[in-house]
Amino acid sequence: MKALTAIFLLASLMLAGCAAASPATTPTAPSTSSAGTYSRLDPAGIEHIKKTKSARFDMSSGKLSKESVGLEDGTSQAPDVLIKEGLMELNIETPTALISAKTDRLRLNGMNKGPDFREVTYFLKAESFEDFTALIRDGVDRYGIPGESAEGWIESMSSRQEDEGDFSLAPGTSTGLRVSYDLRYDGSKEVQVIIVHIHPV
Repeated sequence: MKALTAIFLLASLMLAGCAAASPATTPTAPSTSSAGTYSRLDPAGIEHIKKTKSARFDMSSGKLSKESVGLEDGTSQAPDVLIKEGLMELNIETPTALISAKTDRLRLNGMNKGPDFREVTYFLKAESFEDFTALIRDGVDRYGIPGESAEGWIESMSSRQEDEGDFSLAPGTSTGLRVSYDLRYDGSKEVQVIIVHIHPV
């Protein structure tokens, strides 16, 4: 009887040991940081953007620091990314939303000795008046650009689509940043351009 009890006790201890050891033998997935997905603007980072045609930046704090994109804090560099064929997918995380666009050019104003960029600029293009006005109205809906002035410009140009009509729309702030559209319209040209400027509020 004592021998049988000893066998049961030994078996119980062995099972308990296995149960305690099992978590250690189960591998856990490594934690990943979302910051690892953000683009860099040093030479290698710019080449990566051109290769992948994709760029993502974190302005959720309301600003974009030079250090966060791989540049020296306080540098006066002003990175410029130009895609010669096709468009890049640009995403900018803001305090309240996501700014997203397809663009062939991205510029950052870093001509200062401060830690942050003063401005992020990119370009939108359209091949017709209808597509151009659709881009404008999209900015009104998504970024809070004042709709009255936007519709006023569209109405004034709709009857003279062959003319030139440059105009700067007041900024929208619904993203927590100031997003403004500079309209560069010339009906004699095949491609129309909107220059988008993003500033801290």
